[in-house]
Amino acid sequence: MLKRVLLLGCVIAYLGVIVPVSAQEGHPLTGTWGGDWGPNGTTRNHLTFVMNWDGKNVTGSINPGPDSITLTSVYLDVASWTVRFEADAKDTAGKPVHITAEGKLEDISSYHRKITGSWLQGTTRGDFKLTRD
Repeated sequence: MLKRVLLLGCVIAYLGVIVPVSAQEGHPLTGTWGGDWGPNGTTRNHLTFVMNWDGKNVTGSINPGPDSITLTSVYLDVASWTVRFEADAKDTAGKPVHITAEGKLEDISSYHRKITGSWLQGTTRGDFKLTRD
């Protein structure tokens, strides 16, 4: 009888703690994403996105740190799994530059899902690829 009670206690603890933690992945964009963008295959710029769902909106930043860029707008169309990001940054001369990126969320059922698409930074066009870490 004691073994049954202990086993039942273990099962309840597992179901009460472990299962909810693993099942609460949250919004499909939440997390840290790594990748790059560039105008061609050889000129690439490293990217780290950190995004969080606050219950109403996705907020976040690009390349967190002292020179991070705040995402001003994040839009996800769940019907087509397209994502649109906007941010305001500064170029190497310190002048303001607007960033617009639009991509497709792929491998949605995978933890390491991907976003690939087009990137526009000021007048420079390119493509980008992100993978959730």
